[in-house]
Amino acid sequence: MLKGIPTVISPELMKVMMEMGHGDEIVISDGNFPAASCAKNILVRCDGHGVPEVLDAILRFLPLDTYTEKPVSLMAVVPGDPVVPVIWEEYKKIIRKNENRDIQIEQVERFDFYERTKKAFAIVATSERAQYANVILRKGVIKE
Repeated sequence: MLKGIPTVISPELMKVMMEMGHGDEIVISDGNFPAASCAKNILVRCDGHGVPEVLDAILRFLPLDTYTEKPVSLMAVVPGDPVVPVIWEEYKKIIRKNENRDIQIEQVERFDFYERTKKAFAIVATSERAQYANVILRKGVIKE
């Protein structure tokens, strides 16, 4: 155990974040997402946790890319699906709190999201039950 590190951040997840470079992407997936079949690189399990909790913990350490117009991506609602992802508003609050700036967020069509996930540095699989709760974060740089 170390001081100040949230318990949701496992040693494996901390190692993954430290190994990521500028522009690398990490996916935080909900419980319905096909994380194991999409993980072509690294799959980190965070079973028993929800996306907001994991997102908040990750953003305490991971800077979002300032060289990209939209460093955060969400899986867009499939046309015709009546689901309204209210969890997205929670994400905006978490991002604002951790970044101290407004971040533009893009929506990515479901199958394009899957393809992009296959190229991600890592996928963090949660037990989140909300639909369309998947999020991609693009890592930025630490500026002195």
